[in-house]
Amino acid sequence: MIPSISIRELLKYSNANIIDIRSIESYNNNHIPNAINIPFEKLIIEPNKYLNRINRYYLYCRSGLTSKKACEILLKQGYLVTNIYGGYEEWLLTKED
Repeated sequence: MIPSISIRELLKYSNANIIDIRSIESYNNNHIPNAINIPFEKLIIEPNKYLNRINRYYLYCRSGLTSKKACEILLKQGYLVTNIYGGYEEWLLTKED
């Protein structure tokens, strides 16, 4: 089972390591505050370049499906990752509330 968190729960954490795995173009268009951009392909090919096995990382994509896949891959490699379900689209809805 892939650990998941809602955007509302995540926003309660002030020091969360949030990673946007969308393209750099999508990230530059808009993103969740304090998120860094590491596109899916880069993160999966060289996770040790961007992550360590001590910290927890919260991943998101547009809808939460690709980030769930990324979490599955990274969990098998020993990284502490959590999927933000609903992804960027859910953040947009939350922001409108």
